[in-house]
Amino acid sequence: MSERKPGLLRRLFVGSWRVLDFSRRFILTVLFLIAVMLIVASMLRPDLTLSDRTVLVVAPVGAVVEQYSSSVADRAIARLTGNEVPEVRLRDLVEALDGAARDQRIERVLLRLDGLQSVGMASARELGAAVDRVRAAGKEVVAYGDWYLQGPYYLAARADEVYLHPSGSMVLEGFSRYRTYFADALAKLGIEPRLFKAGTYKSAGEAYIRNSASEAAREADLHWLGDLWRRYLGEIASARQLDAAALQASIDDLPTVVEAAGGDLARAALDAGLVDGLKTLDEVRELLIARGVRDAKGHSFRQIGLQDYLTVLEREQVALRRSAAPIAVIVAEGQIVDGEQPPGNIGGQSTSALIRAAREDDAVKAVVLRVDSPGGSAFASELIRRELELTRRAGKPVVVSMGDVAASGGFWISTDADRVFADASTITGSIGVFSLWFNAPETMAKLGLSTDGVATTEIAGAFDPTRAYDPRVGRVLQSTVDRIYIDFLERVARARNTSTDVIDAVAQGRVWSGAQAHEHGLLDELGGLDAALAHVRQLAGLPDDAGFEYVEPELSTFDRFLQNFAQSALVHAAQDHGWMLPASWMPAQARSDMAMVRHLFQLAQAGQWSVYAHCQCGDVN
Repeated sequence: MSERKPGLLRRLFVGSWRVLDFSRRFILTVLFLIAVMLIVASMLRPDLTLSDRTVLVVAPVGAVVEQYSSSVADRAIARLTGNEVPEVRLRDLVEALDGAARDQRIERVLLRLDGLQSVGMASARELGAAVDRVRAAGKEVVAYGDWYLQGPYYLAARADEVYLHPSGSMVLEGFSRYRTYFADALAKLGIEPRLFKAGTYKSAGEAYIRNSASEAAREADLHWLGDLWRRYLGEIASARQLDAAALQASIDDLPTVVEAAGGDLARAALDAGLVDGLKTLDEVRELLIARGVRDAKGHSFRQIGLQDYLTVLEREQVALRRSAAPIAVIVAEGQIVDGEQPPGNIGGQSTSALIRAAREDDAVKAVVLRVDSPGGSAFASELIRRELELTRRAGKPVVVSMGDVAASGGFWISTDADRVFADASTITGSIGVFSLWFNAPETMAKLGLSTDGVATTEIAGAFDPTRAYDPRVGRVLQSTVDRIYIDFLERVARARNTSTDVIDAVAQGRVWSGAQAHEHGLLDELGGLDAALAHVRQLAGLPDDAGFEYVEPELSTFDRFLQNFAQSALVHAAQDHGWMLPASWMPAQARSDMAMVRHLFQLAQAGQWSVYAHCQCGDVN
């Protein structure tokens, strides 16, 4: 009797399984071989060392931030694929530049600013001061760019020499603030917006009810923006030894200036004295070789990059560290939002927890809150402010250091400090409150939709945005806004030791530059983070060299593993040998899966068992 032939479905299943099994074995084998190669390469690669006459190359990419908004996993993946994380922390740049000023092994600094896309004026001024400290230490600073944006150029202008690619570009055009207005668009969609506000100059919600800026908004914006521009222009002119009025005139007549240079933007920058020369990158490389020493391969000058130099500094500082730092620095950056929030946003609960942890830590003697926020939730702001108040009551000094922006809710959380510092170009104030309400009955009608029903009270259902606007809703919202504004004024007045009438006169939702806010008594001193740290040391009775440490959410074991691996010798070896994974090696779905694995890992650590039903199939294209 012949053996029965397996069915088609079974044969397909078996065949598919064999293909999958072969693929699995092949991928694991390849990964194993890569790991072996990396281990061998790391054994051959010398430890990261720093020789004399080294050039520190500072080449930031993306935006200057107070803290990373990307996850540890995203940064690790970027490192593994040889890509740059599009963020660089202000603290890292300042630490590297200050390290270079002290470090006898660093001969000069090269600023490569092409990749720097965004830097706030307050941050730029802190970095500019750090560049000045390098030069004051007798070390040359050279800046080079294929092109310069306005913000990065502020840093370049502080260098001893500024070079631009002959085919590059650089245009100073001044500062502006333009918004998109939605009133007509919302009307066409049948959406009815209503704005409830406290403060004549509180313009944050205007874009939804108007088609252009109000006169009050124009007046206030031009006042603070003009102050920032005059400071920017004056400091650039001073650094480049130019006449500020002449520079302003050339910017105002930009078309004529460019035409005179034959349409060559690089030549126009050179003619204006904004750069010292037009050179290609290889020409700058040869210039630095001639002034210094060649690297081990003989192809370039002896150099170390920003991240590698930070690793060297961290390694040496850890060796010297004897005890926990007595000053806790807590970063509050981004929109202020209720609840728990990851870095990049300020969570009412999560940021409060960091402040509370510092207060309850006996090793912490003082707290500095570094604020870079345009505001957000009033409730979340109050939670954070309350924690700072409790910290002061516990006998620990609290000092606020304002970064690029500390306005509205960002100002609210700053009120209960022993001292408030801001840069002259910090954007602050905006002591005001607003609320927006939208109704869309016309939109519903256009779609052939309607609402109907019953209610047990006259007010029930009035807050349904699909129904016609009920004036009682407006009364509730305006009353709430007015109450919060009064609370805001009272808190600021109490903190500034003055009356609410005095504060109300300079509040009204109006935005100020740091210098203007200081003139109006809204903050105590002008200065950066260093000034805030120096003052909090005095308040806490700490020595001048007392250390500080950033207090941030504790990393999970899985995230620590990723971070350490991304900084390991294996990854350095892969970079040296060009063995990086392609940028597209991990699709979006796989990144999502990795996030889920991290979550499962955390649950397992906590002793929680979970069952997941997941397709693992990704997007269908």
